[in-house]
Amino acid sequence: MTATGVIAIAVVVFVILLCAWPLGRYIFRTFAGERTWVDPAVRPIEHVLFRLIGVNPDVDMDWKAYLRAMMAANLIMALFAYGVFRLQNFLPLNPAHIPAMPPYLAFNTAASFITNTNWQNYAGEQSLSYLGQMIGITFLQFTSAATGLVAAMAFLRGMSRQKTNSLGNFWVDLVKAHTRLLMPLALIFAILLMALGVPETLSGPAVVHTLAGSMQTIARGPVATLEAIKQLGTNGGGFFNANSAHPFEDPNVWTCILEIMAMGLIPTALVFTAGHFLHSRRIAIVLCTLLSAILLIGAYVVYAYEAGGNPILAHALGIHGPNMEGKEVRFGLPLTSLFVASTTAFTTGAVNAMHDSLMPVSGMVPLLFMMFNLIFGGKGVGLLNILMFLIISVFISGLMVGRTPEIFGEKIEAREVKLATAAMLVHPFVILVPTAIAMALPSARASMTNPGLHGFSEVLYAFTSAAANNGSAFAGLNGNTPFYNIALGLVMLFGRYVSIIAMLAIAGALAAKARIPETSGTLKVDTFAFGYVFVAVFIIVGALTFFPYLALGPIGEQLQLT
Repeated sequence: MTATGVIAIAVVVFVILLCAWPLGRYIFRTFAGERTWVDPAVRPIEHVLFRLIGVNPDVDMDWKAYLRAMMAANLIMALFAYGVFRLQNFLPLNPAHIPAMPPYLAFNTAASFITNTNWQNYAGEQSLSYLGQMIGITFLQFTSAATGLVAAMAFLRGMSRQKTNSLGNFWVDLVKAHTRLLMPLALIFAILLMALGVPETLSGPAVVHTLAGSMQTIARGPVATLEAIKQLGTNGGGFFNANSAHPFEDPNVWTCILEIMAMGLIPTALVFTAGHFLHSRRIAIVLCTLLSAILLIGAYVVYAYEAGGNPILAHALGIHGPNMEGKEVRFGLPLTSLFVASTTAFTTGAVNAMHDSLMPVSGMVPLLFMMFNLIFGGKGVGLLNILMFLIISVFISGLMVGRTPEIFGEKIEAREVKLATAAMLVHPFVILVPTAIAMALPSARASMTNPGLHGFSEVLYAFTSAAANNGSAFAGLNGNTPFYNIALGLVMLFGRYVSIIAMLAIAGALAAKARIPETSGTLKVDTFAFGYVFVAVFIIVGALTFFPYLALGPIGEQLQLT
């Protein structure tokens, strides 16, 4: 580790926080119905869209109607994408004549991208046509990000309102998420990426003559537009199999920094948005400070272990120095380490290095971040997980000090605690049970390309990534089999929608309640003291739940190396 590298990591995180502050205010004004500076440009477009889809923007929905609209829209979009993947050989914009996806793989891909997971059991440049990349992949990268975002906005309305059953209008929120946030930002980032060397073309693959006198086919396509929403929408699915380690997706240091910032911008801004909705900027400051500290600690742990190198190489062969296997020299260890931590903290799933080549403790950092699933988290759902653990922490703290649990003027009762607990427990359930099943099946174990504890880590990482809707992989597991395509697809769906359903139900219950005035006995949640309790709760819960599996994977492997 070097002082320059340590400072560089901290500076990038600080810049993300600096940019997220005003964006959080803008998102609040957008979804609170206040006037913003973009209204003159986008409001006429929105009115046309509302008329086309037959939506009255002045009609609000209760939580059940909001949820029904969300689930129906997601189902239709998933079926549409599945059809595109299965029929792409008959559709236009397929200059490489790529065949249709097999049924199991198409199911896995549709489930992956509709849930904002973007797990890829295929090589994008070899398995998808340009049309498939654009209206199958890029389309879902916008809409899945918008779905998570509007779910969080509905929950915040539920927490901030009283004596009402209204959480807003799903269709209005979905349109606003695109017209006022995702599409303008994606346009800006796509232009910046193109200016920095990321290709954007509808021409077919380029055929070139090499210096050795042979012919080489170089895949290309509309990369910059996909890359922009891939990072901004915390999606992660790459145009190329190598993802952001590919020089067409991430050519240089500046694009790497830009992609890290794009990953963290909206998830971090949403914490400030929550502070505005709840009339408590202090809670936003507390949460951002603590979560940023955890993100930095994770990045520094990866940096330290990768810089320390592989002890086996040092002992057996006398090779000293950093572990550069699976890493791009053009990024260096600091940016690689921050990318590893960020892509799982923000549940993006993009990678600029192969996680399978990380040292065991370095590989445990992204695993832990996905197991916690609330170190900022993904677009909207990360904020929902943060608020879920806030409710659980308030309940536990209330039990410890003998006070009635309250949060921001809302009394927390048995219904809310049960729903929050269900949302919390589904995450470890869909990780640990499928992992155990996979390890019990010889056909599933055959997909492991590494033996022993590292192979177990590959399987554990795959199901953790799917459950957290992250999408990154250790890249040493052959997931393109009927078992993994189906199992991972189901884990993605349950990991995404069960918690959203539970949290919207909580939002509906909170919105119907009358606000309780604050008294001297009210437990304050916008303090660093309670913030430490919040961090302790999710770390203890995570440790008790996942430690045995981590001991069989990265911890045991690190002990073997040592």
